[in-house]
Amino acid sequence: MLIILKPNVDHNSECYKQLIDHCEGLTDVEYRVHNIQGTQQMLSEIYLLGDTANVDSEIIKVWPCVDRVVKISNTYRVLGRHEYHDRKNGFTYKGLQFGQNSFHLFPGLCAVDNQKHVEQMMEALANRGISCTRMGAYKPRTNPYSFQGHGEKCLPYVFQAADKYGIKVIAMEVTHENHIKEIKNALQKTNSNVGVILQIGTRNSQNFELLKAVGRQKEFPVLFKRGFGITLEESFNAAEYLASEGNDMVIFGLRGMKSVLGDPHRNFVDFAQVSVVKRLTRMPVCIDPSHSVGTRDADPQGILDIFNVASQGIITGANMVLVDFHPHPPSALVDGPQALRLEELDWFIKDMQIARKAYLDRKELARMSNM
Repeated sequence: MLIILKPNVDHNSECYKQLIDHCEGLTDVEYRVHNIQGTQQMLSEIYLLGDTANVDSEIIKVWPCVDRVVKISNTYRVLGRHEYHDRKNGFTYKGLQFGQNSFHLFPGLCAVDNQKHVEQMMEALANRGISCTRMGAYKPRTNPYSFQGHGEKCLPYVFQAADKYGIKVIAMEVTHENHIKEIKNALQKTNSNVGVILQIGTRNSQNFELLKAVGRQKEFPVLFKRGFGITLEESFNAAEYLASEGNDMVIFGLRGMKSVLGDPHRNFVDFAQVSVVKRLTRMPVCIDPSHSVGTRDADPQGILDIFNVASQGIITGANMVLVDFHPHPPSALVDGPQALRLEELDWFIKDMQIARKAYLDRKELARMSNM
């Protein structure tokens, strides 16, 4: 059961205190409070967990601070849409809005290899007005002898370069809760203003202890990548681990499914489910065309498959694109064969803008047709 409070309810008010006392007195039911701070108002939601079948919602509705009470039928309580489609989605971070109506490109290095390439990447983005990037410091690999990322030692020069070129947000994968501490320490030591979105990679999509640890911190938003061998429903429930621990600043990432049916692509591209994620949850949706395709193959017109599948995801409503670029792909230490070149960045940006405009045109057409 979900209790949605009226905007800007004072948690020191008598009404709120009485409501909490009532929740604490319910038998076999726990409650958790989630606060969503917007630019103009703060929204609070109370989740009742446990045996809620006999909880009388009519009694709860009488409190003046309560807006409405929602019965929840699915297991992803915090991140789900449920029966009310007007519930707030998304969040604001470092002055940027991340929601189901926003759109951001995150071109960057799949894995940080050296300071020179970080600088070249950041400068190229800044010159084109792009304020977000991906920078892999920690890289879980299938082969234990493959490059695992530079880790903590590359963080200072990554954050310093971001400040130098005005990059606002970096998406960075973590594989252990210690990595969160290392990122915090590096940000403090460099006095950096850059924001970090902690990325949960597909291999850790059901690493529940890691999900809990990342969910307990509320400083950094989280990009959760769908597990490459589990269902969409299972991935939603895994993402719910983050929100259930208190951090509901979650972006859901589609990066392709492990299947030979996707050949010759690296994975079976699942971007048709962008609209499904937005219908069933309140999470913004990210697509990762680089790890879905895994090659630089192109169609007869010379349009790379990575461009094509990214456009398909955007035209369906994707809110964020995570894509590999590299100043010199042959020397990349991870996924060089799929990395786009810096000289293709202008082409990529313009192509994605075309796809985004097409989505907005389709959205307006749907609005007019449903009037």
